Amino acid sequence: MDSGFNFDLRKVDKETLEEAVVAANNDEAVDGILVYYPIWRTNQQQDRYVQETVALSKDVEGLCHTHLFNMYHNVRFLDPPTNQKKSILPCTPLAIVKALEHLQIYNPILAYGNRLFGKTITVINRSEVNGRPLAALLANDGATVYSVDITGVQLFTRGSGIRAPRHQVHDKEGWGLKDVLPLSDVVIAGVPTEDFKVPTELIRDGAVCINFSSYRNFDGPAVKEKASIYVPSIGKVTIAVLLRNLVVCLPFSLMYKPKWDKILTSQQRLIANRPRPEGASDADAKARNEAFKDG
Repeated sequence: MDSGFNFDLRKVDKETLEEAVVAANNDEAVDGILVYYPIWRTNQQQDRYVQETVALSKDVEGLCHTHLFNMYHNVRFLDPPTNQKKSILPCTPLAIVKALEHLQIYNPILAYGNRLFGKTITVINRSEVNGRPLAALLANDGATVYSVDITGVQLFTRGSGIRAPRHQVHDKEGWGLKDVLPLSDVVIAGVPTEDFKVPTELIRDGAVCINFSSYRNFDGPAVKEKASIYVPSIGKVTIAVLLRNLVVCLPFSLMYKPKWDKILTSQQRLIANRPRPEGASDADAKARNEAFKDG
């Protein structure tokens, strides 16, 4: 099925990668740029340099400094106080957030930004691309998050009563999986090796378990007996989030593309003019109309 998105795979050598990224930045036919990391496995600084080379308006991965700063500081827009341009969030962490929303782990009764209040979550992975951003996102939404890697356990939290505007990080000396898994409502694992398995016996009954590694970090048959919900893979949601990020990035470049502006405006009118869904409240209808109004 044609999704309306066009992909152009450009394979280049490490030595010419910077020039290729700059060329894509300046290419009006390109709306988003995705670079496959790691590039230099023994030198993360070189990878960081490439991440900063991608234009802010085309950074669909959310890995440039502006987007990362906003994520860690719980700033959700690029243009406060107008708040019309959303900051881009990394694809896999945001995919897991969206999965948790769909599974109703987020409490819609609570205020936006606090909807994980009361939830304890363990994230087993603290990479700069996935694990650490995920722990920050969940903590900024009100959860108590235990971030686990080979160096130990860190606690990500907005404090008692989620009073802090953004998460703080505290080392938990001497803690390990045996301490955090029995406390956790949600266990999220992304260890990039087939040798690691989350100890099923430590998972609390009824926990939600999510695997985002390309390997199976959970013993599938065993965890299904313990968990209330088991998500063995998040890859397809990650792809959907990548496309979502591309759509969010589009307004940056659409100001130079009037034809696309007309197309989107027509699509917005079609959506806004659809009949009200059965059971929708007046408030929902008003929000729907405001979301798609011109100007």
